[in-house]
Amino acid sequence: MNRDQVINFAPGPAKLPQEVLEQAQKEMLSYNNLGISVMEMSHRSSDFSKIINNAENLLRELLQIPDNYKVLYLQGGGTGQFSAVPLNLLNLKEGHTADYIVTGAWSAKAAKEAEKYGKVNVVYPKLDKYTTIPDSSTWSLNPDASYVYYCANETIHGVEFQFVPETNGVPLVADMSSNILTRPVDISKFGLIYAGAQKNIGCAGVTLVIVRDDLIGRAMQECPSVLDYKNQVGMNSMFNTPPTWSIYIMGLVFQWLKSLGGAAAMEELNQKKSEAVYSTIDSLPDFYFCPVDKAARSRMNITFRIGSPSGDETLEKRFLEEAQKHGFVSLKGHRSVGGLRASLYNAITAQDVDTLVSFMKEFHQVNQ
Repeated sequence: MNRDQVINFAPGPAKLPQEVLEQAQKEMLSYNNLGISVMEMSHRSSDFSKIINNAENLLRELLQIPDNYKVLYLQGGGTGQFSAVPLNLLNLKEGHTADYIVTGAWSAKAAKEAEKYGKVNVVYPKLDKYTTIPDSSTWSLNPDASYVYYCANETIHGVEFQFVPETNGVPLVADMSSNILTRPVDISKFGLIYAGAQKNIGCAGVTLVIVRDDLIGRAMQECPSVLDYKNQVGMNSMFNTPPTWSIYIMGLVFQWLKSLGGAAAMEELNQKKSEAVYSTIDSLPDFYFCPVDKAARSRMNITFRIGSPSGDETLEKRFLEEAQKHGFVSLKGHRSVGGLRASLYNAITAQDVDTLVSFMKEFHQVNQ
């Protein structure tokens, strides 16, 4: 199939904007008429310095990042930050404790990793299933915690925070790997934000970290040098060789986002896209089932079952087979939960979603 015959609903690595891929293709062999690819370029060169600085300037503009925050481009993915966050921040207070708001698989993994380095307080009893966000009035937050951690959007279970948790002055840490730049966010409410690039802001290989100045330089002695934010800040994300190509692609995505109107425009578009799919599911309640509470439904990752709340294996298999014939790829749910999942990141267009919705209605008509 040609690219224009396929709609990629993958949860990550995910669809990239056509304009970004075309620009990268155009510059693949010779970037800016230099005769070399970005992949061949020295990270110490003035040309790459322009690339990484331009990416940072665009990001600061898109998110209105205050001057007292540093921007880092690191490796190791979100999983690497599961370790880097406690190694850098647990020392902020003598108790070496952290509060974790666990709403899905990724925040659960982050909490488990943090337990290696200090005391972790999960702020409410373990949930039977990840389909909701308990009311914040039920949370047991520790005022002496070094930080409060949460995952803003859980890709596997399709659970997303529609609010920023109140921590009463304790630094707030957010994993925004799957919803950064999908809507405006007040950076000043956070101590640290990190995001793997491969969903909304680029390709796999680079992890964005936005960290407040006063949280830098407090790493535990055991912290590996490459994970110490102070080292990376001092070397402009070049303590080790950075993922140059991934940073270049990220910069192109930032430019694309700016041209479309930035995070505010993305918020409006993403709301319309997710509402189109959810309204289709809700309008056919005896056929499609979304397990997530409406208040916690993700705009990015829509999880659903077919035939019954626990899913009809035959119908779901047929749905995937027919979807493939229509050019839809990566609609299968995560192996740990099954079912179906449509990921609607920024690069997914309204037309892509309309095509999916039409298919869902047609599938219902034939198989009800």
